[in-house]
Amino acid sequence: MQDAVLAMLAKEPSHGYLLRERLRRALGPLGESMNAGQVYVTLTRLEKAGLVASEHAEGLPDRPDRKVYALTPAGQRRVAAWLSEVSWPKPNLAEFHLKLAAAAAGRLADPVELVDAQRRELMRRLGEAQRAVLAEPDGSTAGLLLEGIALRLQADLRWLEACERVWSKVVDESEDA
Repeated sequence: MQDAVLAMLAKEPSHGYLLRERLRRALGPLGESMNAGQVYVTLTRLEKAGLVASEHAEGLPDRPDRKVYALTPAGQRRVAAWLSEVSWPKPNLAEFHLKLAAAAAGRLADPVELVDAQRRELMRRLGEAQRAVLAEPDGSTAGLLLEGIALRLQADLRWLEACERVWSKVVDESEDA
């Protein structure tokens, strides 16, 4: 969230409400759940970190004064670094794998049941993402983001199928022993 807020400020200085609206538009239906205070908390943290500076701007007669935020040179460098970063966000597959291994080793839970529960949750999320994709106009950037989310969920579901195959064998072998 911090890098996205900084990038939005790279265009021009802005106040929190306008930044929130830009983020909501950029995220499409996913932005609807954005907490109004989240942007302000992020701006406060960025200011404390020296990445943005603020100054008060007089409001209109019917509106209060506003704090306008602008990037500092350090904030500009961070935006440049973020934009040039090529890492791809990854789900924490290792943590889930360790959960399955610990559940099996300690006989805390059936790993296959844990996989099944995870699959149900991903199927629910996939359905939401697919419905949201269909609701977006063709060629929208928010639709592109939603399509990426749906494709990611499909890939994770395929990985869970592989987990189920392997863990079913492991559970069967341990029961035979």
